[in-house]
Amino acid sequence: MVADLSVNAQDSADLLVANSTPGARSPQPSKAAQRATYYADLLATVTAAATPTDWAAIEQVRSQAQAVAQEMALPSTRDEDWRFTDLSPMLATTFLAPQPVTIAPAAIAAFEIPEATVRVVVVNGQFVSELSNLEELPDGVTIGPLTVVDDREQLAAHLGQQGGQDAFSVLNTAGLSDGVVIKLERRVQVAKPIHLLYVTTADQPTITQPRCLVLAKAGDSHCTLIEDYAAIGQGSYCTNSVMEVVLGNCATLHHVRLQREGNQAIHIGKTAICQDWNSHYTLTTISDGAAIARHSIDIAQMGPGTETILNGLAIATGEQLTDTHSSLVLNHPHGTADQLHKCIADDRGHTVFNGRVFVGHDAQQTNAAQLNRNLLLSPKARADTKPQLEIIADDVKCSHGSTVSQLEDSEVFYCRSRGLDLATARALLLDGFAGEILERLPIASLRSTLANRISQQISR
Repeated sequence: MVADLSVNAQDSADLLVANSTPGARSPQPSKAAQRATYYADLLATVTAAATPTDWAAIEQVRSQAQAVAQEMALPSTRDEDWRFTDLSPMLATTFLAPQPVTIAPAAIAAFEIPEATVRVVVVNGQFVSELSNLEELPDGVTIGPLTVVDDREQLAAHLGQQGGQDAFSVLNTAGLSDGVVIKLERRVQVAKPIHLLYVTTADQPTITQPRCLVLAKAGDSHCTLIEDYAAIGQGSYCTNSVMEVVLGNCATLHHVRLQREGNQAIHIGKTAICQDWNSHYTLTTISDGAAIARHSIDIAQMGPGTETILNGLAIATGEQLTDTHSSLVLNHPHGTADQLHKCIADDRGHTVFNGRVFVGHDAQQTNAAQLNRNLLLSPKARADTKPQLEIIADDVKCSHGSTVSQLEDSEVFYCRSRGLDLATARALLLDGFAGEILERLPIASLRSTLANRISQQISR
């Protein structure tokens, strides 16, 4: 929380220096002051765009976030959680609130997933019923805008309650006026995936703030959810999203998160998960878009026998920067956690991974494993990795580690000795590296589509 405050000790010194230089007629604001002012402007933009609602819970959550945001600033590399991710390029762009737009169904055809017959489309932060397809929803499943669904009291108990209060998730909540709700009743089995598609029309610099609350009630409910971020156009914009998931006991969710935004975009995302006893949560993330992409994952196991599986693949080429921060807290016995995160960096691409697994005193007989593997394809590519494993319990089986390497010469030679040229040999080895994550996707068409996309991106 301290790292998210607008002015830390060093920043205070910067402010004093900037405002006490002898002979300075109009001292330039310090970088700390610039970040604070910029964040305040973003806050003013999103709060002005938030529409009033008769739902008291939303008004309360929003006003609380606005009060907290008053003390925050745009994170800098002096903040520990952001020391490898420089957001200063944002300062050159003034992001506006998005305007309502109308797009034809053909415009999103390229993003459709054949296996997902249920589709929820959000354009520039607004739910679009004409582009969505909710006709095949099974009984016991509710999907719709946050402000029009029933059972407000139950939803309000979970809204804004998961995850930490970092500068961007607070900003999202401060501008909250609507979002998407996906609710599963007890013992509901959703056979086909649900596709939640967020589309941004990048015709002007805008900031969109998607929000989704997934509530799976206790009793063997099951669902596969595809959370998908894409763009129409190649302009500059910012996506600041929050996904909150609450799993009741024995509920199961396979969550796929795709980040394939435009190459001038800035993508900031938060996924906050609360798991009750014997629940099962699997998250598979693929990130290969945006100029700067940051995804924060906060998971709390709130009961015994809970299972969490995290799979990740991040691609950074050109000047891209992709950052994944995850925090998994286990405080109950017989928990299971398995995380495999892979990164590929080419050209001047920069990947960041920081994964924290905390095993509390009561989390006896926990089995937790974490591994980050990084592949650098260029001498100028960079990978920063920091796996963290904190154990207080004494009866556990836990491991963690990371590797940073290039393509092995011996492997390339082996492929070439079988008649493959250099480019084909490299492509084959890269397919094997990325394929370990792609094969864990539960949707066949996505595995093929993403494999082709990643191959084209790396070979450019």
